[in-house]
Amino acid sequence: MKVGLSTSSVYPESTASGFELARRLDYDGVELMVGIDPVAADIDAVEKLRDYHGIPVLAIHAPCLLITQRVWGTDPWAKLERSAEAAHRLGADVVVVHPPFRWQRDYARGFVAGVRRLTESTGIRFCVENMYPWRTPAGELKAYVPGWDPTELDYADLTLDLSHASTAGQQSIDLARSWGSRLRHVHLTDGSGSVKDEHLVPGRGDQQAAAVLHELVRQGYDGHVVLEINSRRNPTRASREQDLAESLAFMREHLAAPVV
Repeated sequence: MKVGLSTSSVYPESTASGFELARRLDYDGVELMVGIDPVAADIDAVEKLRDYHGIPVLAIHAPCLLITQRVWGTDPWAKLERSAEAAHRLGADVVVVHPPFRWQRDYARGFVAGVRRLTESTGIRFCVENMYPWRTPAGELKAYVPGWDPTELDYADLTLDLSHASTAGQQSIDLARSWGSRLRHVHLTDGSGSVKDEHLVPGRGDQQAAAVLHELVRQGYDGHVVLEINSRRNPTRASREQDLAESLAFMREHLAAPVV
């Protein structure tokens, strides 16, 4: 089991800073958030960062966020194919993808079967991430199709995001147990149950992050555990580094806990 750092965890610092901090703090690798800055979408540049810092790329997060809708074009299937190509080139074995937005009707119609075909044809695991309902003053908005909760859908491989579970009013440990062997990738973070997707430092919210890590060990989980926190409000780089170091120590401590 490898412990990685998402390059989104250092934002508004750059992708280059993500590689630098992952190496200096002794993470096992990084998850590349494609589109967080121009460098992240330039695989030539990312390859150079990987080689210069000697830090592996464990996973690729496809550019499927609202803010990355035009990164690598506007065809969502082409984005996923390009993500798989990047994964092969960089040595990653996972592509993280969100379910389609409801306005992406054609993409959504064949999404479940399509991600399975891509995994089979590329040899890269496309791990669909749990999301959450969008809540507005007028009520709940169905933003994702076929749905924000992948539990009952026919996906082969899933990504568990603890902050998303918190925003959805779920408990991550329940998801980890119910998904079983379909759980192939983890975004370790936390939340307080806010309607906002908070991405807190693990252990500072309501998601029993330590117990989730213990459950992974109990299950014999052999995927990656990647820190994905929001550090935008950290007032200094030193405070950001402190949170990243604290989170790494938290992950290593609880992943080393004996199985009970």
